[in-house]
Amino acid sequence: MQLNRIVSQLGLGASLLAASAAWAADAPKNFGLDVKITAQSEDDRDLGTRSGGDVNGIGLDLRPWVYGERGDWSAFAMGQAVTATDTIETDPLQDDGEGSEQRSDARQPDKSYLAMREFWVDYAGLTAYPGEHLRVGRQRLRSNEGTWWDTNIEAVNWRFDTTLLQATVGVAERFSDYRTDLDDLAPEDEDRQHFFAGLDYQWTPDHRIGAKLHHSRDDGRLANPGERVDELSKRYTGDLTWFGLHADGGFFERNSRNRLNYWAQLTWLQGDTDQLQQEVVGNDRIATGSRSQDVDAWAMDLGLRYSLDDNWKIGTAYARGSGGGDEGKSRQFMQTGLHSNRANFTGVESRLHRYGEAFRGELSNLQVASAFSSWQLGEDYDASVVYHRFWRVDGDQDVGDSGITAPLVAGEKDIGQEVDLVLTRYFKQGLLPATVAEQLDDRSALVRLRAGVFLPGDAYGSGTDSVMHRAFVDFIWRF
Repeated sequence: MQLNRIVSQLGLGASLLAASAAWAADAPKNFGLDVKITAQSEDDRDLGTRSGGDVNGIGLDLRPWVYGERGDWSAFAMGQAVTATDTIETDPLQDDGEGSEQRSDARQPDKSYLAMREFWVDYAGLTAYPGEHLRVGRQRLRSNEGTWWDTNIEAVNWRFDTTLLQATVGVAERFSDYRTDLDDLAPEDEDRQHFFAGLDYQWTPDHRIGAKLHHSRDDGRLANPGERVDELSKRYTGDLTWFGLHADGGFFERNSRNRLNYWAQLTWLQGDTDQLQQEVVGNDRIATGSRSQDVDAWAMDLGLRYSLDDNWKIGTAYARGSGGGDEGKSRQFMQTGLHSNRANFTGVESRLHRYGEAFRGELSNLQVASAFSSWQLGEDYDASVVYHRFWRVDGDQDVGDSGITAPLVAGEKDIGQEVDLVLTRYFKQGLLPATVAEQLDDRSALVRLRAGVFLPGDAYGSGTDSVMHRAFVDFIWRF
């Protein structure tokens, strides 16, 4: 049955490819191939607490795409074929559950797989504004800071983009990963709907204020008392609502004309959840029931960057997601589940993880202080160096998902520190249709090093490794 579902999903993508070509019979046809070669070295995400945890390999990621346009209608589809010598990450948007201590066979990624990244239809004729679109299908949802939305997901999304006003409203739900190697959804995505909206107003040139709203409704089923709990069992269900206010002075714009760039955001999280309770019986985890818990949490995100000249920039950032609570109320902040935490926050074209390329923290019971510097030489080179310091807010609670799977020590707040280095050499600008280019993170050809060295603190105990690294070399060429 699962194979039939995958075939039908890939067939849907193929039908959209054909539809886009048919619709564009009288219009210019656009198609191409993205080639990405990635080498990854990682040692080791469990900090020596278990066997394994190392990754060393090289992979080839081919992404054929086609785009068609006729009048106010357009369509886009992008496939993916990956093969590698080890289970490496060629796609930062693909969540293979690297932060999980265990993975079910149904969620175990393979070295090679086929996938559909995007397939959507777009209509731009609802209003006369050129920046207005209604898009339906599996698409890239993305906010500039990466902490709210940055993922490929099935959605109905309306966008409005003018010089003074930007807005988005939509609904999304993940029905499949559209990959031949992953048979089931992650438990946090199963039966979970997302409703979202955003508004940005430019009150003076290069300065914006805005708000975001996100509501998730998880009506899945928790395991009944006595049932075995496995890696695909839900840990919580319920309704959660995020509301955020922000002020933006071009902090995530690499071509900002401001010499001083800033970012400030305050987010509130309210809702109620049913948390699964369980106990260990022999070698199994058995459900014992559930408890209702109110959620009342908050997060802040601050950033400041200054351009010393046309080539050099320096900056600092601070983020905090609340933690703590008791049996009846949780004060632990959670992110929306559609985030990537990747953005252009250093002021150059390269996108970095906001909370460490190695640690890859999630803003949950976590505070992060960062300092960075970036350098850009014309259109050909850019470089960023970032230092991060991590702490737990509540020393007795865990943090959210991260790139480290070692257990934390109760009472200790010092998670550690990290240094990231990202170097990029660009080869050419490339000629792609504007609607296609907006779906891509990078220019047509480049070589990039992304590396992070994490030094664990007292929260990981004295028996763990003293250093962990994660490094990638990406070669990208778009035909």
